[in-house]
Amino acid sequence: MRPITKKIALLGLCTAVALVLAYIEVLLPPLFNAVPGIKIGLPNIIIIFVLYRFGFKEAAVVSLVRMIAVSFMFGNLMALIYSLAGAFLSMLVMVILKKMRFLSVVGVSVAGGVFHNVGQILAAMLLLGTTELGYYLIVLTVTGTVSGIFVGLCGAIIVQQIPKKLI
Repeated sequence: MRPITKKIALLGLCTAVALVLAYIEVLLPPLFNAVPGIKIGLPNIIIIFVLYRFGFKEAAVVSLVRMIAVSFMFGNLMALIYSLAGAFLSMLVMVILKKMRFLSVVGVSVAGGVFHNVGQILAAMLLLGTTELGYYLIVLTVTGTVSGIFVGLCGAIIVQQIPKKLI
């Protein structure tokens, strides 16, 4: 198989797995009924893997395709807007931190989880015209950290188990 064909096939497989993880996440009961919008971020396990095994552009494409598909299947336009804002800021921060090489996969994932929430809150503040939503970041920073640790540990295991030479 030609290298580009293999790469496209692997990225397609990664996108499909991210979609399956998003579906599993939809099926899970809410973590905290009192706090809306909190998710584990299971598809981000794949985004972390793609970022470390393929690179920024590939991770961004897989993330974008996944978000658009998930919005059509389980969400709406507003969910897509919030997801795009969160993913953009999250990816930007993760790429910068990964290049600096002073954080582990887990550390990069935690930063990504927290900044995903920051991006979503900034988008909501802009769209709704209110700054009071900023207080919600206190809760989301804690949940983003916890989910970022879980996602980062899973992502690190996959990165370790699938060496770059196999890709």
